[in-house]
Amino acid sequence: MTSAHAFRIFEQSIKTYHILDSVNQPFENPYDPKTLDHLLYRKNWIDTVQWHYEDLIREPSIDPIAALELKRKIDASNQDRTDMVEYIDSYFLQQFGNVSLLEDATINTESPAWAIDRLSILALKIYHMKEEATRSSASDEHRAACSQKLEVLLEQQVDLSTAIDQLLTDMAAGKKYMKVYKQMKMYNDESLNPVLYQKKS
Repeated sequence: MTSAHAFRIFEQSIKTYHILDSVNQPFENPYDPKTLDHLLYRKNWIDTVQWHYEDLIREPSIDPIAALELKRKIDASNQDRTDMVEYIDSYFLQQFGNVSLLEDATINTESPAWAIDRLSILALKIYHMKEEATRSSASDEHRAACSQKLEVLLEQQVDLSTAIDQLLTDMAAGKKYMKVYKQMKMYNDESLNPVLYQKKS
């Protein structure tokens, strides 16, 4: 896998979502469930739906009950997002499981999947900033400002993509290794969140 390949899948997911542009639309994954591409497409779809959840919940006149329901959906989406990152990292653990590490091999500050998570979010930022940079109903000043921001995002894409590809190359060569730290989220766990476990006692 290369970062460019992953980014193309993210763009495909984003483009498909915006055909209907609805958080309630059905999801269909075009890739074989046994492949990394399947995980990448699913990962970005989760991110894309959550992006629009975050837009909706910022509606100033939103009904409080609807806002609470939406907040629950965002929480569930965050859990799905974390799950997908772990699935993707499990793929890389298996892929590089037989690589002999060099004596001076080091661990990276983040796993491959968390870097790919950032690339997925960046793909969304680029898509929506392009929309704003060309929105006919916006002012010239708005479009110009968004065009400048888009240039920075595209530079970030190059830098992040380069870093991801280098990390995967180093892992294949035994220069880097990874670990997967399973979820330590406490607020979803009834035995760890005091608001939840105090209600049960």
